Amino acid sequence: MKFKEFTLDPFQEDAIKAIEENSSVVVSAPTGSGKTLVADYIIYKNRDNNKRIIYTAPIKALSNQKYKDFSREYGENKIGLMTGDIVINPHAKVLIMTTEIYRNMAISKDDSLKDIAYVIFDEVHYINDIERGYVWEESIIYSSSTVRFLCLSATIPNAEEFSNWIKAIKQHSVKTIFATHRNVPLEHQFYDYELGITTLEKIKQASEIPGYDSVFRRRGKGGKRERPPEPDHVNLIKELGPGKLPCLFFTFSRKDTQEKARELAKKGLFKRDSKIIEFVRKKLEDAPSDINKLRSVIMLKETISQGIAFHHAGLLPVIKETVEELFAQGLINVLYATETFAVGINMPAKTVCFNSLRKYDGHEFRNLNTKEYFQIAGRAGRRGIDKVGYAISMIYRPTFNYREVKRITSKDIEPILSQFRLSINTVLNLVDQHNEAEIEHILRLSFFSYQKFGERYDQVPTKTLLARYYSIRRKLEKFGYVKNDKLTEKGFFSSKIFADEITMGEIFATNFAKQLDEYQILLVLAALVYERRETHKFKQPFLSKGYKDLLNKLSKNEFLSHEKKFLNLKTITTLIHPIYEGKTLFDIIALTNLQEGDIIRVYAQILDRIGQIRKASKDFRLKEKIENCQGIIERSLEGIYLV
Repeated sequence: MKFKEFTLDPFQEDAIKAIEENSSVVVSAPTGSGKTLVADYIIYKNRDNNKRIIYTAPIKALSNQKYKDFSREYGENKIGLMTGDIVINPHAKVLIMTTEIYRNMAISKDDSLKDIAYVIFDEVHYINDIERGYVWEESIIYSSSTVRFLCLSATIPNAEEFSNWIKAIKQHSVKTIFATHRNVPLEHQFYDYELGITTLEKIKQASEIPGYDSVFRRRGKGGKRERPPEPDHVNLIKELGPGKLPCLFFTFSRKDTQEKARELAKKGLFKRDSKIIEFVRKKLEDAPSDINKLRSVIMLKETISQGIAFHHAGLLPVIKETVEELFAQGLINVLYATETFAVGINMPAKTVCFNSLRKYDGHEFRNLNTKEYFQIAGRAGRRGIDKVGYAISMIYRPTFNYREVKRITSKDIEPILSQFRLSINTVLNLVDQHNEAEIEHILRLSFFSYQKFGERYDQVPTKTLLARYYSIRRKLEKFGYVKNDKLTEKGFFSSKIFADEITMGEIFATNFAKQLDEYQILLVLAALVYERRETHKFKQPFLSKGYKDLLNKLSKNEFLSHEKKFLNLKTITTLIHPIYEGKTLFDIIALTNLQEGDIIRVYAQILDRIGQIRKASKDFRLKEKIENCQGIIERSLEGIYLV
């Protein structure tokens, strides 16, 4: 069977057959095997009818890429994009969005979700994410009964269980499609400082040699034994040689991506390419000239002419886009990247290298799980170009654990598990739209209930099921968001807010916001979205009259005086005061060690909150103020913040 110019693989044929039968489909297949082609078929099949398609992705970068890809394929007039801070063509035939946006629309029964044929969940194994996994569950639970799903994922050992859950709660046919074959076989190798590129078994044998310590550990000053040297990324690239390039080199530190790119460039292994230099020049010619003064851009220009680059979330969007386009054109030899580059973005290489099989996950240092490893390793091997792809992990002998490394790199064995949890927003919408019996039924529909009780999911003990619901509800009743089993005016407002619901309600659904000017509103929103890190430094706070007045008003409010996020207000003035006074992002960069991409993220999240307030509020004066706030942020990012 052929679709467009492609001869379909058996799993693609099976998925398309299930779609023709109006079934939902769960596709579990290795990274790079062509799952997206099934999504493309759904769009093509419905191109001339009155049905719409929703395509959801776990991160904005993937949403943006799909928007560009489908716009080229079907025309910009048929494709829309919604990522919170950016809305393009929201009534389009195909609407691409982050999964959070779809969940928010589904739970509030948004009018724009009529006539949806399929919702496509790309990277649905994100349901495993501790912080965000519930979003995928709620998206499925609250979807209309007429909607069908296409769930795309890297290998899921328990995909059948996931399909059976959807079938049980949505009462329609769900087909599970497994694929284990990779069109480009993946070879797992390892790099040791002494043995070079080798097998895991040979490293194990070498480390088990009797007297290994005395043979391989050199003696330093004073006769003390030195630890073996760490494997060197430059030597690894040298050993790869031209035949195993391009290489995607993953390291779990933004700073490390830049330093490694610079170290490699200094060795002069690759010739300068004038095509790259000209491409970068043209790409940046319409951007503000101050971009060229950024340290990250200066470093990139030092390395990029040799086809050596880096990519991480701290870079400006136009810089990330430049690197991605050069990589797609085959002009990058080695790209040092963080983990986000591996999520869905279709940019395979011949070789993928791991600086380490450990990472810091925001809470602790830990080993990669098998799903994380195979998600990244799966980028190795370009279909139609390479006969084999290579995944090479650097091994440091003193911490080498043969059994653990073998477990991580042999097979993806991580099942998807429910991360279901009730949010304040969910409870508000349940109270608004359902009676007690319906709420109890809906809460039984979680993947958690199904994994614990199987087909008897409706027998979850009521006390266990409703404990958190009633806890949140009591809090909402205490603060006046629910009264007599109905939402109050504040409750209606916060049912359209998807984070800090009560704090946002206390500010923007009361008279409190009427006391605030635009600067103070921006300060409040920035404090709520900013995620403080010990390493963050701010050179100059702006302790203006507006700031002091806001502190005074917050301190007198019974609820807001206890909001811990407002402890960051002094810090936040550094990000808000200059742009309120007409300065730009580049002025902010000089006042903090936050990377430019992180500053943009704060502003983008403020824009997202502004959009939520606009949709939730009926106060025209407030809407006027927040539109002014939006204008202030957009002016500061003019020419910088791109889709």
